[in-house]
Amino acid sequence: MSTITVTVTDDCHSELKEIAAQFGITVEELVQLSVEDLLAQPEATFRRAKDYVLNKNRDLYQRLA
Repeated sequence: MSTITVTVTDDCHSELKEIAAQFGITVEELVQLSVEDLLAQPEATFRRAKDYVLNKNRDLYQRLA
């Protein structure tokens, strides 16, 4: 596992602490979860687009089969 150090403003840190407190987690856990969520988005976006296209063209694909 790697470690990354990020410098944020005092205001940003305060906001992160407030959000983390609402979820009952540490700021570090909040940032880790946010990064994981960000990295998963392209895959989820692709899946939604793929599902949309396949569903939209389902009849056409069945006729061509």
